[in-house]
Amino acid sequence: MRVIAGTYKSRILKSLRGLALRPTSDRLRETLFNVLAPHITSSRFIDLFAGTGAVGIEALSRGAAEVVFIENHAPAATLIRRNLESLGIHAGATVLAVDALRGLALLAARKNSGTPTFDHIFLDPPYAAAEDYSRVLQFLGAADLLAPGGVVIAEHRRNFDLPEEPGVLKRFRVLKQGDAALSFYRRRGETG
Repeated sequence: MRVIAGTYKSRILKSLRGLALRPTSDRLRETLFNVLAPHITSSRFIDLFAGTGAVGIEALSRGAAEVVFIENHAPAATLIRRNLESLGIHAGATVLAVDALRGLALLAARKNSGTPTFDHIFLDPPYAAAEDYSRVLQFLGAADLLAPGGVVIAEHRRNFDLPEEPGVLKRFRVLKQGDAALSFYRRRGETG
């Protein structure tokens, strides 16, 4: 697994052995960032269920100002820190080793104290954890973490249909590639 473009282009990222993680493929990550490219520079990004941190690291490599990695699996959270260290990333990255909803609640509490909102929120729970999709999308549809014009992106199985309108969010695009798909959401009434 490698960083596709930007400052850390072609740098190798470590992963865990076995089936503990299912990293977003290089090809799907490239597709994702081709869509987000015009809006990545200086953006604030959340990588939920971050795994190896590849998606958030790609955002940093392409110019994101800040990425918060939320990963509950302790070995994976340690791996993210090691990947950041191996690239010399010391600023603009925060790793929260907590459950996704707890991490989002912590960020929502900080937001209430004046911290800015996020431009991109990427979630990629284990495909088998269908309830995590709905719980997180419902939370994001109710919380005020998304900046005006911001986008929530969910990676999921190609044949797994996510809700059209969780809370104030509305799906506006689905990209399918191989066995995976990306669903894009923004607040109802907003255009990008």
